[in-house]
Amino acid sequence: PPRAISLDLDDTLWPMMPVLKHAEAMLADWLRQHAPATAAWLDPETRARLRRAVIDDHPHKLHDVGFIRHELIRRGLTAAGEDPALADPAYQVFFDARQQVALYADVRPVLARWSQRVPLVVLTNGNADIRRVGLQEFFRGSVSAHEIGCAKPDARAFHAVCDIAGCEPGDVLHIGDDPALDVAGAQAAGLQAAWLLRAEFAGRHAADAATVTPFSDLHELDAEFNRLVSNSSEPFRQE
Repeated sequence: PPRAISLDLDDTLWPMMPVLKHAEAMLADWLRQHAPATAAWLDPETRARLRRAVIDDHPHKLHDVGFIRHELIRRGLTAAGEDPALADPAYQVFFDARQQVALYADVRPVLARWSQRVPLVVLTNGNADIRRVGLQEFFRGSVSAHEIGCAKPDARAFHAVCDIAGCEPGDVLHIGDDPALDVAGAQAAGLQAAWLLRAEFAGRHAADAATVTPFSDLHELDAEFNRLVSNSSEPFRQE
């Protein structure tokens, strides 16, 4: 059994697309009020083109989704002839809305049980804040790509989790929704890994599901942990 657990956030603890759509809508509403020329100019195709340009100009910032979003807004304001300083409050509107997530029903009960037994650590390539989404009580700490300068599947991100948990990589289990970034990345870094494939995303990774057995929710993972504990002399609990 693991001595610590790290968890991805988006599409693992909550569905990501509704959050992004809400944040995009809130940003669009704000721009229509405070930067109408930019709101009219920034159609989906233009946003996609600006995003590609930002990434091309700042490849060293690929891990920092907040920077990319802020710079996209700033360039949009500039191109539309409006004040680029409005990028700061505009991005804050987006960021605040991005924290308004709807947790899956299994998240709180399972995290409550696990946090009483082993250290839990967040590992995310996004910029959700566990304090803002109300999950800080369960976690010892968090590792965000924009804060450490690298993103999954970089081994340094996984090893940062191990440092917070105070465990060797082989004693840490990482759980996430992406078979490449989360599962393969964790295993390459020496961690244990579990693939959490929610039913709504089953079609997204059909080919991977043929070779890697996913778990459908946290309750199923919890049952597996309990089975491991019952068959092991190693305690599934905090030191």
